[in-house]
Amino acid sequence: MRVVRTASELAEMLAAARAPGRRVGLVPTMGALHEGHLALIRAARAECDVCVVSIFVNPTQFAPGEDYERYPRREGDDLRAARAAGVDFAFVPPVEEMYPPGAATRVHVGELGEILEGASRPGHFAGVATVVARLFNLVRPDVAYFGRKDAQQVAVVRRMVADLAFPVTIATRPTVRDRDGLALSSRNAYLSPSERRTATALYRALTEARSRSGGDPVRAEAIMREVLTAEPNLQLDYARAVDPDGFGEPRPGGPVLLVVAACVGRTRLIDNMMLEGEP
Repeated sequence: MRVVRTASELAEMLAAARAPGRRVGLVPTMGALHEGHLALIRAARAECDVCVVSIFVNPTQFAPGEDYERYPRREGDDLRAARAAGVDFAFVPPVEEMYPPGAATRVHVGELGEILEGASRPGHFAGVATVVARLFNLVRPDVAYFGRKDAQQVAVVRRMVADLAFPVTIATRPTVRDRDGLALSSRNAYLSPSERRTATALYRALTEARSRSGGDPVRAEAIMREVLTAEPNLQLDYARAVDPDGFGEPRPGGPVLLVVAACVGRTRLIDNMMLEGEP
């Protein structure tokens, strides 16, 4: 595995690795790799000839007062895990490589980036779309892999790819969960033992809505709120049933995605699950 820190070196390395008919897979991450990331890496490794993982804590997707400074950074552990998983190139750029002095362009995706997570975290999805667009231009992947836990992020990236005609396929993989149902997240490291027990209410809210709502989105929302507001140490942000593409109201007869966001202590957590069909 080669560790690459500059765009010029990345271009040189990939030019040598990319040959006619060889597919390049990219797994964008902010590091603190866990089994969810490794599942994406394994998919890229299995389906592509060249596997690239980016490790970059992106400052533009954090609002003032969020956890940019304390976000877990474990470069040594991440590189060892990436190497063991069969990564060919780990792109680990400094901030000034991704945002050169004077860089002012941001990618906005309209209303999709301003609702739900976008409303709670203004500017977040502009930061996500901007850094992903830059990664796509630097790596030029054939396929980019994302986890379904960050469902609205996936929708934002798909919208950007369609609108800007990026020649890349967006592939997703299911949310990876711990034994207690909690979706794996780098931010889980912030949780104390008691907070972690409280955090499992997000998964419980989703599963109870699936099992008790009879497929009714309105009833599903009520059940999620019922479960989450019963937790005294959890601050609910939203619990909604949405269309999984546009994140607005579900289309009549169309698929419905349940999405929840809450704070447990100082830690903001999100999760989602299809109301019917594959979770």
